[in-house]
Amino acid sequence: MRIVVGSDHAGFRLKEDVKRFLEEEGHEVLDLGTHSEEPVDYPPVCAAAAREVAAGRADRAILFGGSGQGEQIAANKVHGIRAALCHDLFTARLAREHNDANVLTMGGRIVAPALAREIVRVFLATPFEGGRHVRRLELIAEIEREES
Repeated sequence: MRIVVGSDHAGFRLKEDVKRFLEEEGHEVLDLGTHSEEPVDYPPVCAAAAREVAAGRADRAILFGGSGQGEQIAANKVHGIRAALCHDLFTARLAREHNDANVLTMGGRIVAPALAREIVRVFLATPFEGGRHVRRLELIAEIEREES
């Protein structure tokens, strides 16, 4: 799977840990930065990562910040993106099963590396359930079109 990752300074260390994990698992990883703990604004990084997914150049994106909340908000501004903030295995599974989430966000100040790796594993391995959820995703896409 081709996965794009990105972070701000607060999520940098967790991004680096998860990036190594993804590469060890055999995924192709595109790192859009940041590349240090120097302060940086996260919205451009998140938008760039989300655009890679929306354009089909990446299968998923994983974004990291202090809480992950701002990263989720920024990524969700890109049409076709369904970013989910997941700090546990249950929400990671449901984000994929029910919402067909294509971007995962996490907080480096909240999630320990071992748990983050498990969240990523669940997020990437869980298929979209389809069924009753398809209609809801179509309604979300309709809202996007109305807002264009």
